[in-house]
Amino acid sequence: MKKFLKLSIIMLIGFFTIACNDEEVKNDLMFEKFKLNEKITLHSVNGGSKTLIRTDKGFMIEGEENKILMFDFFGTFCAPCKEEALDLSKLWRDNAQYFVIIGLSHFEDVSDEAVKKFADDYGAYYFLSNDKQNDRIIAQILEDIDYHNMEQLPFKVVLKEGQYQNLSDYWGGKEKVNFYLGKVPTMVIQKDLERIYKG
Repeated sequence: MKKFLKLSIIMLIGFFTIACNDEEVKNDLMFEKFKLNEKITLHSVNGGSKTLIRTDKGFMIEGEENKILMFDFFGTFCAPCKEEALDLSKLWRDNAQYFVIIGLSHFEDVSDEAVKKFADDYGAYYFLSNDKQNDRIIAQILEDIDYHNMEQLPFKVVLKEGQYQNLSDYWGGKEKVNFYLGKVPTMVIQKDLERIYKG
């Protein structure tokens, strides 16, 4: 009887330990969801600021609501992010009248100086945020688009009038998806931008 009681207590302790660990994992994945019309101001390491407004199904930039918005999740350590930075700067400059890129540093805890060095070294002169709110914004975007796969960098989404847009699936061959995964040629993005702008 003592053995049974001892075994029961050990199993009970084990159950509560496992349950607590599972709860801790769930809490790590939780974030404070954005409310409709909530605003958040981000500052670029390249200078200037932009205020995001939460829409019903996405985000817009206050004062630039008519522009197509691309979020680019990047890391200063990420080789493809470095390789595409100059091309993204050119893409932004060539389409600046109707298009804006906001780069959100992700998967790292680095100083603004490190992100600025990334910008200077690789020609990333579009809007680059190193804000503590980046991860919350990214978590909200991934939930918005119902993305459940492993995150990889770079990762991009495009919005028009606060709505996520269908994009060319460069790697998978599907007709349309709502994100770009990895380094995608800027000519593919340019074609999508032209289609979205006219649509």
